Amino acid sequence: MPSSLAPEFYYLDNFRTALAWVRERYADLLTLEELAFIESFHTLELPAQALLVRMVMRRGCHFRLSKLGYPEIGDSLAAARPLLDLGWVSEQAILSAAEVAELLRKDEVLAHLPLPDRRAAQKKSELLEQLQAQDLPEQTFSNWCPTLDDRLLSLQVGELCDRLRLMFFGNLSQDWSEFVLADLGIYRYEPVDISPHSRGFQCRQDIEDYLHLRGLRQHCDEGLAVEAILPALLAFSSQNPHLRTRQSRLLFQIAQQLERCGELEQALTLYRHSSHGEARWRQIRVLENLGRNAEALEYAQLFSQQPGSDEESQRLERALTRLRRRLGLPLSKRPKTLAEARLDLALAPAESSVEIAVRDHLHQDAAPVFYVENSLLCSLFGLLCWDAIFAPLPGAFFHPFHSGPVDLYSPDFHPRRQALFEQCLARLEHPDYPQLLRARYREKYGIQSPFVFWAMLDEPLLEMALHCIPPQHLQACFTRLLQDLKANRAGMPDLIQFYPQERRYRMIEVKGPGDRLQDNQKRWLTFAAEQGIAVEVCYVTWAAA
Repeated sequence: MPSSLAPEFYYLDNFRTALAWVRERYADLLTLEELAFIESFHTLELPAQALLVRMVMRRGCHFRLSKLGYPEIGDSLAAARPLLDLGWVSEQAILSAAEVAELLRKDEVLAHLPLPDRRAAQKKSELLEQLQAQDLPEQTFSNWCPTLDDRLLSLQVGELCDRLRLMFFGNLSQDWSEFVLADLGIYRYEPVDISPHSRGFQCRQDIEDYLHLRGLRQHCDEGLAVEAILPALLAFSSQNPHLRTRQSRLLFQIAQQLERCGELEQALTLYRHSSHGEARWRQIRVLENLGRNAEALEYAQLFSQQPGSDEESQRLERALTRLRRRLGLPLSKRPKTLAEARLDLALAPAESSVEIAVRDHLHQDAAPVFYVENSLLCSLFGLLCWDAIFAPLPGAFFHPFHSGPVDLYSPDFHPRRQALFEQCLARLEHPDYPQLLRARYREKYGIQSPFVFWAMLDEPLLEMALHCIPPQHLQACFTRLLQDLKANRAGMPDLIQFYPQERRYRMIEVKGPGDRLQDNQKRWLTFAAEQGIAVEVCYVTWAAA
């Protein structure tokens, strides 16, 4: 529906849209306070609505009236009076010395606050130290600065508006600027048919649980003792899989912190309570550091029966070999490793990165080389499987500003969409798939995607890839991506060289002096060799001048 507001009130229009969205989808979960806020907001005159939204969208909760000048609003004090009457804004907020000093310029601190030493040469931080050393009582802004010709308006509904923002976005990491960026065309999002039943939280407890976990994370980030956080974190339970994932991630991060500090027993306990993808592997490492090698071997054998990913399988294989050797047990026969195709280059030292230096050295007009790393294959996958990735499944999208589905890295992402992905990959068996990718590239160009790197993928590179990479290779790579989207989208070779006349290509992983292959790169190289994909590892040394 077109907005009836003037363009300069874009932010108010966006806020109204969010309120309507939340009112429509969360009516059954809203508290009486939240419902009353929404209803009362719409009864306010335009200047009062606009001023409140300006304050909500700014950082902090205390604002000097002199800093709230907006041409489209006019008299900010007049606009604030209805907000003061409702209690949504206050002039009586109690401030500490640090809070009031934060609101003042240095010259104002010198002129209006009680300082034993008023030398102007001092830094503002030194003036604050003087204030804090006096242990002055907290008081209102007007009492701190009785002669200053200004007033302070303090937002009282900030937390309430944060809860409404949480319901709209499903998280508190996104803010109201998402609307503005979309309005300005800086970000474009795929339009998804979002069901009225699609929402991030299914019950009020989900909202409270999210805020509870966020509070625990903030306490952790602020350095609160682990003992003060853990009881509540371990006691947490929820039927919401997204919230359980957040709990597991926080447990894992605290366990890592404890492990680094040498608190191994406590770290082990937390790893066992976490379902984070690396928690099982860390259990084995902690057991090894505790000298409990037999127990570590037992767990390694158990986990290796059903590894959670290729990465975990690789780590478990090494752990089994290491632990058996340490315990004097027979070693399992290690699978034969594929020998890498090696390319050695001695190049003159370059100001650019080693990858760019190799690219420029190998580039030929008849065999161009591109620096792509993980971007090319992921982008082709994103274009081919666009419909599956942005399928409007329940709970996958619940507002218009998603760059990808909420469950992208959850274990059931692929199973929920398996038939859709099979249809997408089946297009590679038809000779017209290049036309599909070309058309999709032009149709979707610039739209936010978790896989398509628009800045890296121009049309010449797209054409070269479609001409030289056989569909069988694309299908194999995309199938591997779907096995573990988070892990397998990384580790791909740095460069790709095309031979258009022969309709073939090779990929090149570049290693500078002293550099070596990482585990995820080794996994991709092994996969490429198994699929008959030409990959070389280029080892560079710097030639003497």
